[in-house]
Amino acid sequence: MVMKKIERALSYGVLALLALIPALECVLRLVFHTGIPNENLIVTHLLLVLGLFSGMSAAGEDRHLAIGIVQYLKNERAARYLKIITGTVSTFVTMVIAWTAASFIKMALSPAKPVLFFIPDTVFALSMPLGYLVIAVRFAWRTPLSGIKRVIPFAALVLGTAAAFPSISRLLWGFDLPDFAFTANLALINIAQAIKTPGVIVLVLCALAGAPLFTVIGGLSLLLIQGSGGILDVVANQIYTSLTGESIIAIPLFTLTGFFLSESKAGLRLVETFHAFFSWMPGGLIVLSVVICAFFTSFTGASGVTILALGGILFSILSESSSYKEKFSVGLLASSGSIGLLFPPSIPILLVATATQTNTLHLFLGGIFPGILLAASMIIFGIVISLRANIPRERFELKKAAASLKTSAFEILLPVLLVGGYFSGILSTVEIGAASAVYAFIVEVLIHKDIKLGDVKHVFAKAIPIVGGVLSILALAAALSYYIVDTQAPQNFARWMQTAVSSRIAFLLILNLALLVVGCLVDIFSAILIVLPLIIPLGAAYGIDPVHLGIIFLINLEAGFLTPPVGLNLFFASYRFNKPFVEICRYVLPFLLIQLAVVMLVTFVPFFSTFLKNLL
Repeated sequence: MVMKKIERALSYGVLALLALIPALECVLRLVFHTGIPNENLIVTHLLLVLGLFSGMSAAGEDRHLAIGIVQYLKNERAARYLKIITGTVSTFVTMVIAWTAASFIKMALSPAKPVLFFIPDTVFALSMPLGYLVIAVRFAWRTPLSGIKRVIPFAALVLGTAAAFPSISRLLWGFDLPDFAFTANLALINIAQAIKTPGVIVLVLCALAGAPLFTVIGGLSLLLIQGSGGILDVVANQIYTSLTGESIIAIPLFTLTGFFLSESKAGLRLVETFHAFFSWMPGGLIVLSVVICAFFTSFTGASGVTILALGGILFSILSESSSYKEKFSVGLLASSGSIGLLFPPSIPILLVATATQTNTLHLFLGGIFPGILLAASMIIFGIVISLRANIPRERFELKKAAASLKTSAFEILLPVLLVGGYFSGILSTVEIGAASAVYAFIVEVLIHKDIKLGDVKHVFAKAIPIVGGVLSILALAAALSYYIVDTQAPQNFARWMQTAVSSRIAFLLILNLALLVVGCLVDIFSAILIVLPLIIPLGAAYGIDPVHLGIIFLINLEAGFLTPPVGLNLFFASYRFNKPFVEICRYVLPFLLIQLAVVMLVTFVPFFSTFLKNLL
């Protein structure tokens, strides 16, 4: 219990510093024309610590991202056996990674370099072996076994240590290995080569059975690198490189911002304001619902959070005060949750920029027109339904509208200030993330006082597991990407694809179908980090602009969230509106067809994605 308290305190403190330091740096630069010494090094190494400690928290709460078909199994015994298998495999893989991290620190971070005053980079890097060790133990502890059988997952810790002998030997002797250590390492390489194919199959099956995706990706990286005669420490090297990269710092900061908004009454204030301004026009409440959902999702990056946080209040407004049919209201809200993924400062767009090495500004610009198209199509459909059903409208009252605008002015100003600051060049990507978190804290805690100062820790507590899940996958996806790029697999696949499918149109159709399936099965963060790097060379081979490809990827995933039988938003909506899953699928169908039409338009008309970028 004491360790968990220390762990939580460190996680909260580091996340707070990630917001405060870039914000302070920005103020010092703009006002006093100075800055914080080593600010970039400090912030990136704090991100490394946050990534590992938030991963520990996610493991303790069983919140790591997973496909998790186990939850759909009605046979409890079968589900339990699958949890035992996935827990044991996850323990083994994470233990190996812990040892590779320890070896990496000795071999690659020597001599140590100062980061913060006298504290060297090796002190920050120690969070890697410590973090993965704790995660491995927690996986073993959470495996559903009792009595003497509990030894099984803990035996995986020992086996993981044995499998990590190449890293342990370098930790002990460096590269100048004694003969017996060299022989043992060579034997492990031979074993990895022999079991490469069955090992990959087992790991993929574990992913489908519910193993945390970062452990599956990590296991694949270790097996493939070892089997090709590579050094296991490459995995730790890629973890360190990715989690000390400036480009992903904005991800935890915008996640924190989203939770400040969702845990406060910001949603209610925005609903009241848009209700006052749009309820007089046909379909005005449809405009309200779509815009509010898009706003929230653009900050949280998770359409499920939007459905859960705002679904109730918006459903009441649509069905009770305006007499929209239940199936229409539920369908609209379930399908509007993901629209904001295309608007700044969308976390998925930041991830796409990282995965594709594409200019973030270009991707933000590329998502604006497709996002507007998607929102406008939903709104137009809603207006047509409103006119046909003769939905009553309310009289516009200037005094009421002005009063509601006054209460929500700070929330409405947030995206305006951030987008203006970013596109004007005043704020960097990291600084807009920091500014958004600090601004949301000031508005929701100090000005509106929706969240008591003592309850801020609860906001951090909800954000940390999400941050841990995303950063854990991002770190290991870098290792797998290293192997894939090193073997030139994407380029070879692209050449084969060009031979098999010569038509660019045929390729785009196949890509759309494949991405819809991915959107059904995998959460958006995992899809971007795992699937997108494989598609990039294909896009280049067919002459598709990287920005256009990124937007095609995101808009297909949005539609995939609504595609039966396993679209994620369908399950969120079923839970939030207390409706059977099959009914939710039926309610969502008209909106899904609209979104699919927009997907095809955006896919085959690159103008929508590239016009603003080319204009600049």
